[in-house]
Order: sequence, then structure tokens, then C-alpha cells
Amino acid sequence: MSKTLVDIDPTLLEEARRQLGTKTIKDTVNQALAAVVARSRRKGLVDLLVSGGLPDLGSDEVMGSAWR
Repeated sequence: MSKTLVDIDPTLLEEARRQLGTKTIKDTVNQALAAVVARSRRKGLVDLLVSGGLPDLGSDEVMGSAWR
């Protein structure tokens, strides 16, 4: 891990700390970054589903055998 000097809005930091339940600035920033990355990945998966990226999910034959 690297150290980086950065100006952080104290009001946003405190709100993020409350929402994330973290105690330190380091934990708050790391969890906030992880949450943004996870959100982006989830959005990518939702976009894939919405665009029909998994057509087998609509197939009764395929889905019928999925639960055996």
C-alpha cells in the first residue's frame, strides 16, 4: 500500500464514517473506495442482464435442468 497526501472534506469524511461504521480515516477511505468499485461492478452485471447478455435465463429447458 502507498501513502498519499490528499485534502478530504471533513463533513463528507464524517458522514462516510457514520454510514460505513468505520473508526479511522484509513478504514473509511478504503471502504468507501471498495464500495464505489463494488457498485460499478454490480452495475455492469445489471447492464449485462438488461441487455439480454444471459439469454439462457429465459429458456425453460435450460432453467428446468438447472435445479436438478
